[in-house]
Amino acid sequence: MSLKDSPQYYHEVLKRIPPRAQPPFEDDAMQARVWGRRWGVYNDVGPLKMVLVHRPGDEMRVMSNDKYDPAIEALIDDEQQWYYRHDKAPDIAKMQSEHDQMVAALRSAGAEVVYVEGARTDPKAMYTRDNVVAVSGGAVVCRMGPVGAKPGHGRRGEEAYVTRKVAELGMPILRTIHGSGLFEGGSFCWLNEHTALVGLSYRQNEEGVRQVEEVLAAQGVRLVKVDLAGYAMHIDGEILMVDQDVALVNINRVPWRLLDTLKELKIKWIEVHHADNPHVVNLLALRPGKVLLAINNGDATAERLVSHGIEVVPIDYGECEKNGGGIHCSTAPLIRDRD
Repeated sequence: MSLKDSPQYYHEVLKRIPPRAQPPFEDDAMQARVWGRRWGVYNDVGPLKMVLVHRPGDEMRVMSNDKYDPAIEALIDDEQQWYYRHDKAPDIAKMQSEHDQMVAALRSAGAEVVYVEGARTDPKAMYTRDNVVAVSGGAVVCRMGPVGAKPGHGRRGEEAYVTRKVAELGMPILRTIHGSGLFEGGSFCWLNEHTALVGLSYRQNEEGVRQVEEVLAAQGVRLVKVDLAGYAMHIDGEILMVDQDVALVNINRVPWRLLDTLKELKIKWIEVHHADNPHVVNLLALRPGKVLLAINNGDATAERLVSHGIEVVPIDYGECEKNGGGIHCSTAPLIRDRD
């Protein structure tokens, strides 16, 4: 029997073309070879290169004046799973103008802005941050908590729109939160390239966090977990990075253990000024030491940032914030440079 006809043949061939685990999946050159470019982020302040957004539109019309509940001083619909912090329906034109101003600032900073669709009855789709977490080499698609009575109600389902868009772009999806896991991107942030932070709440459960931690562990990243107070949803109401080693902190809401972690990592922090609306912490770093910040929450914190050497790009985001989220919530970075 000849070699090529024998069972030994494939052993002889395959030992000459062995698989290679190195360089790893996240290697820049390997990413470019397989996926067309390097994807993902290393930290929360590197120069922003690609960001996912959803422009508010006709889906906002589900929020009507008859849904006002004086007990919480807001419009709310328990069945459709939304709320709006005002006694009147949204001014959609103003929301769009604010969102367009934000997009203009992102593009001015050198970022490619990618738009994603959303369900026609989902007024929270504008908060793209919660649907996807970018890590080194790819994306983790999240699993939203609120589920409405019908398809298109509540935030569950936004993940599908984002998954299709990310796949269309060619970005690798490293994990989709599944099973009973819950995880929303607004409660995740990078402290540095090797340390990430997650805030556990009723919108992020242990199983969702475990799945994210598996992805990060494969990349040598430590995940720090802290409990959020009460019914607080996301960590981006408490802390966000504004430079490589500087964070903006809402000192009234961060656990003391987190402050110890910042000290351990040699991260300095700037406290939100007591005179400002705490939502001012919900900003976005455009690059190290330069942030996009909503001035409608007061200007004392902006002045503090500037006094610490942080460049502030101010925009008005007041109408959009009535929907329950800020600039950080409205942007999902897909690519940041390392520097």
